[in-house]
Amino acid sequence: MTRKRAGATAAARWAQCAAKLAAALPAERLHPAVRAWAEASPRRQTWAVAFSGGADSLCLLLLLWAHWPERRTRLRALHFNHRLRGAASRRDEAFCRQVCAALGVKLAVGRWPGVHRGASEAEARAARHAFFAQKAPSALWLGHQQDDIAESVFMRLARGSGTAGLAAPRPVQVMPRGRVHVRPLLPLRKAEVVTALRRSGATWREDASNAGRDFFRNRVRRDVLPAWVKAAERDALAGAARSRDLLEEDDAALEAWLAEVRPLAADRSLDLRRLAGKPRALVRRALHGWLLAQPGPIRISRQAFDALLQDVISGRATRHSMGRNHFAVMGKGRLRLAPARKKARGFHARSN
Repeated sequence: MTRKRAGATAAARWAQCAAKLAAALPAERLHPAVRAWAEASPRRQTWAVAFSGGADSLCLLLLLWAHWPERRTRLRALHFNHRLRGAASRRDEAFCRQVCAALGVKLAVGRWPGVHRGASEAEARAARHAFFAQKAPSALWLGHQQDDIAESVFMRLARGSGTAGLAAPRPVQVMPRGRVHVRPLLPLRKAEVVTALRRSGATWREDASNAGRDFFRNRVRRDVLPAWVKAAERDALAGAARSRDLLEEDDAALEAWLAEVRPLAADRSLDLRRLAGKPRALVRRALHGWLLAQPGPIRISRQAFDALLQDVISGRATRHSMGRNHFAVMGKGRLRLAPARKKARGFHARSN
């Protein structure tokens, strides 16, 4: 068989897989917030798809190709080769190239330079998303599905997340500099995705490291979720997805309330008088916003943050050490960040 004929055969096969998959998973099954966003997005906007070659990302790519044919010329696939699994990683990349060539989708490949044996899950994710941010300045589509919601809930509960953290992964998430992350598969269980792909005749890549116990998410997926679903004796995954939706609503309500209170001044100080008598949750959020608004990253421990929060609520004049270079200074109804060399007089000082 000539290369040209082989290419035409592959194109026909993958187009057929996409059509069958779209029939099994019509657009109405995708998250409504994502559908609304997609219909409102500019026609010339490039849609980038994070494409690992696994079941979830393959399902996403095929559904976008099938459900939005008018967008195919503006569709881009992004594959990041972590180079952590030797030949298997190279085969993942080759598979992604074959699928994209068959569909006529442009593919950008990034590779993690250097040797990263024993890299943590967070390090690998940071490297991957740095590549995505470079190649997808406008919109990035991600293949998270309903099982990922439950996994994220357990992981974030372990580190004490609030509503903003527990509302992840969000169907439409506005990132810094205006980039948008969209996740249309959140209403679908992993089992539904796999079943639909098999019936469509599609093949995909399996990452053997997902079956290991090295990463926290893998341990939650293998050990926690099955036991939890069995103990619940109900559709626990759907319950977790609904809780995520409700938490996102609550988080949006707190953000809207904070926007009405407007405690952050143009000079980056926090007007404590505007927060007087407000619920602790709103003051906490305002304090987080104040920290993020400061020039340069300000990193403090959770205990230091809670101590600062308590003094902000009490409104007393004080100052807190914010690392080696700054103090948080409260006085005259304001919270300000001051260089460490400037010592405020008459204030009670805390060292955190």
